[in-house]
Amino acid sequence: MDVVFVHGALVRDGAWWWRATAELLRERTGVDSRAVALPSCGETTPEEADGGLVADAAALRRELDGLESAIVVGHSYGGTVIAEAGHHPAVSSLVSISSYLPDVGTRQGAILSDEPDPVTVVEAGVGRVGLAGHDATTFGARFLQDTDRETQEQAWSRVTAQAVGAFATPTSRAGWQDVDSTYLVCTDDRSTSVGLQRFHAARATRSVDLDTGHHPFISRPDLVVRELEAVIRRATEG
Repeated sequence: MDVVFVHGALVRDGAWWWRATAELLRERTGVDSRAVALPSCGETTPEEADGGLVADAAALRRELDGLESAIVVGHSYGGTVIAEAGHHPAVSSLVSISSYLPDVGTRQGAILSDEPDPVTVVEAGVGRVGLAGHDATTFGARFLQDTDRETQEQAWSRVTAQAVGAFATPTSRAGWQDVDSTYLVCTDDRSTSVGLQRFHAARATRSVDLDTGHHPFISRPDLVVRELEAVIRRATEG
């Protein structure tokens, strides 16, 4: 059993974002994990980046191709990547963290457009968009208010532009359908509204509330690992 992590939009260095949870998971369970490098966030090659969502989904499938059994964990935009990746024989369970379980034909940008306080993005080069109106302080207050200042600054240093295709491409598959899934609702999230989270959580097999901000795998890895342990038990005993 392996765990595969898929990070959210407009950031790079997936291994950093998931490190606290990955290390605690290894310590408690012995389960190995890996973080997918998303092309649209510039984590692979410039040529792949232009592929947007489609390239990100292909990157996830490549990670899964070498595994026998995996739990895939998607954060925020990561859920849309999971959907577009479709069904893969290695996937035993899905975990969504403040994320999305979109229908076929859904654009990431459309998911966010009805939010009461949507994140603002602006053009950041040809075919790229970037986060607007933030610095380390305001980014930390919105996305990581339940972490310390140093962590917020490290996170801010990893904010990046992303291919517009990650937001504008409609999904062609719904890889979350007919797969055991757990949704972690972050009830103190200042980025994704609890209402939007609960809409998508209703599509999962089960949901669990966490009293955290948008990144519980950084602020409360113990809570995330607790739920991953439960998923691993179900996957191995069932």
